[in-house]
Amino acid sequence: MDFIELATKRYSVRSYSNKKVDAETLEKILEAGNIAPTAKNQQPQRIYVVEDPAMLAKLDELTPCRYNAPTVLIFTYNTDEEWKNPVEAGVHAGVEDVSIVATHIMLQAAELGIGTTWCNMFGNTALEKAFGIPENEKSVLFMDLGYAAADAAPAPRHTEKKPLSETVRYLK
Repeated sequence: MDFIELATKRYSVRSYSNKKVDAETLEKILEAGNIAPTAKNQQPQRIYVVEDPAMLAKLDELTPCRYNAPTVLIFTYNTDEEWKNPVEAGVHAGVEDVSIVATHIMLQAAELGIGTTWCNMFGNTALEKAFGIPENEKSVLFMDLGYAAADAAPAPRHTEKKPLSETVRYLK
């Protein structure tokens, strides 16, 4: 399968089976994030793997978006390690770096037949407090990870894409 096929096939899974992702497969998925490019290769990302039932229940208290996934990855970045633009104050790369890492993970999972859902519907401060995230780390997203349930299907809007003419501009 080529990249466009893979990216087109991948969708946000909103119903997971109880089947756990084995450790070897999870390691391969996490390795895809580890090789992702980050600003100046500073690698400020931190990925917290949540599989413990009590910890998953804690996450369920913060969001309705776990969809029974047996594994959840919480993505943060270390504010002491993120690249800071020396040309313009206040411009930092932590969120972008985490987004690149998470995208690599999401697509590697899809290639291996593992479903994912990129989730932002939670209170960042509440999540950081609930999971004891260090103060110098900021949460960006969490990602459900697991095998899609038999009844899982892409949302109808999954294939609705604007034409390139609406999203791309050529500067002359």
